[in-house]
Amino acid sequence: MPVTERIPEIVHFDVERIRQDFPILHQTINNKPLVYFDNAATTQKPKQVIDALVNYYTTMNANIHRGIHTLAERATFAFEETRETVKTFLNASSTEEIIFTKGVTEGINLVASSFGSAFINKGDEILISAMEHHSDIVPWHFVCEAKGAILRIIPIDEEGDIIYEELEKLVNKKTKLIALAHASNTLGTINPIEKVIKLAHSYGAKVLVDGAQSVSHIDIDVQKLDCDFFVLSSHKLYGPTGVGVLYGKKELLNAMPPYHGGGEMIKEVTYEKTTYNDLPYKFEAGTPNIADVIAFKSAIDYINTLGKKNIAAQENLLLSYGTEVLSSIPGFRIIGRAKEKVSIISFVVESIKSTLDIGMYLDTQGIAIRTGHHCTQPLMTRLCIEGTARASFSFYNTKEEIDRLRIGIEKAIKLFS
Repeated sequence: MPVTERIPEIVHFDVERIRQDFPILHQTINNKPLVYFDNAATTQKPKQVIDALVNYYTTMNANIHRGIHTLAERATFAFEETRETVKTFLNASSTEEIIFTKGVTEGINLVASSFGSAFINKGDEILISAMEHHSDIVPWHFVCEAKGAILRIIPIDEEGDIIYEELEKLVNKKTKLIALAHASNTLGTINPIEKVIKLAHSYGAKVLVDGAQSVSHIDIDVQKLDCDFFVLSSHKLYGPTGVGVLYGKKELLNAMPPYHGGGEMIKEVTYEKTTYNDLPYKFEAGTPNIADVIAFKSAIDYINTLGKKNIAAQENLLLSYGTEVLSSIPGFRIIGRAKEKVSIISFVVESIKSTLDIGMYLDTQGIAIRTGHHCTQPLMTRLCIEGTARASFSFYNTKEEIDRLRIGIEKAIKLFS
């Protein structure tokens, strides 16, 4: 259940006014008003972000950093302005610690490839949890196969919380890295990242935090957390797709080899030798996703205008209401009842064998949810289920939409039972 005491009361949060900023929400799907409950997969974009994309292509479209003409300088300034905005948003100590990627998946792969090649050796151990997304599993398989390292799994309990006492038993002097989701994309669980980081550092291990699901709900201060790496995706933060951020401590990033080779990440190239560029450009080979990086700033500005505390409070209200209302449905079972959660409700319905049937029927009612294993197949095996239906809420959702979800599920039960 959500912990309502930790989030202050909303002074004023005009959801209907805010919804006007999101053009996509004002349409019908299958002749029904759209209800969008797939926010854990991707969030919708306010018109401020859309306008920023249009503005780039109509006023400054040019390649960045190396051009001396006006459009190139204009685009470079806007691109680097986003980097500065992300630095402040995460409270990084320097823009040199902010690396632009395609998303969380590339950020984790970058660390696995670069940190893994430099610092992971045969017999070393990497720890992940039983609730990780495939993006935080498969790259470590690559490292273990290449370097002869060992992947250890932090177990979880029936409620969806990691078993911290078991983690304490797993960590040892061979542990080189712990990679952990800040919040689970399937269960909604908020993991005790601060405790994990302190424990890891006491053994000299580094910590990568997968912030894909946490960054839109929780204030992030990477210096306070003292994490070594933090990854996020723009598209889960109301920004464009194809943009992500890897934060890394400067001394670590300087010690790691480049991930890709090409333009921008070099200082000097001859046929015999390459000299690498300084941070952050050492890890940003080639022409980046300029337009979407620039528009990402508008998404962060939008979030800052609303206020993270207000957003968290609104989403916590929706989570509390949804948990109460949906739990009243006969045969409805929530998967994941951690002590602290982001606004995700994964569920199964006893009388409906396939979650796909639930999702397809709800779509006929104009309601968008996600079904399946959510890129967490090992977690589904641990829970002894094939998959779940998942409703994930954003600040632009309403209690009335949750009521429609309840009615839709009840109709689906009558149809499929």
